[in-house]
Amino acid sequence: MDLLQAIEVFAFVTGIAYVILEVFQKNAMWVVGILTGAACAYSFAVQHLYASMALNVYYVLVSFWGLVQWRRDGARTEGPIHLAPLSRKVLYISLLILVAGTALLAGPLRVLGDQMSWMDALVTVLSAIGTWWLAKSYPQQWLLWIVADTLSTVLCLRVGMYWMTALYVAYTASAVYGYSHWKRFGRYIA
Repeated sequence: MDLLQAIEVFAFVTGIAYVILEVFQKNAMWVVGILTGAACAYSFAVQHLYASMALNVYYVLVSFWGLVQWRRDGARTEGPIHLAPLSRKVLYISLLILVAGTALLAGPLRVLGDQMSWMDALVTVLSAIGTWWLAKSYPQQWLLWIVADTLSTVLCLRVGMYWMTALYVAYTASAVYGYSHWKRFGRYIA
C-alpha cells in the first residue's frame, strides 16, 4: 500500500466516523471532520481534482466554525436533535450560489486541467452549501448531501479513487438515513 492509498483508507475510516457522529448530531463530528477534510484534500490534489481539494480545505475551516456554532447554540450531546427552519430567502440565495458558483468555477478548473471540471464544480458548490446548511442545522442539508455524494461517487469511480468511491457510497447511504433520522427525532429550536 502506497502513501496515497494509506491516506485514502484513513479518510475512509474517519469519514465513516464523521457521518455517524453527524447523524446523531454530536459535536465531536467537527473534530473528526478536520482530519477527514485534510486527508481528502491531499488525495484530491494528487488526482488534480482541484475543486474537490479546495472543498475539503473548506471543510477543515468550516469544521472549526461549526464546532463553535454548535457549542454556542447549546450542547447537542443529549436530548432531541436540534433543527432550524430553512427560510425561502436562504433557499433562493443557495440556489443562486449553486448556479453562479458552478458556472464560475468550471472554466478555471478546465484551464487547470481538472479531469471532470463541470462535475467537480457542481459537487464543490453543492457541498459547500450543504456544509453551511449543516452548521445551521437545516434538516434539508441531507437532501443536498444525497445529490452531492452520489455525484462524488461517480467522480471518484471515474478517476480510479476506489477507497474514496467506497467512502462516498457510505456517505450517500448515511445521508438517506440521516434525513430520515433527523425528521423523526428532530425538534425545531427557536
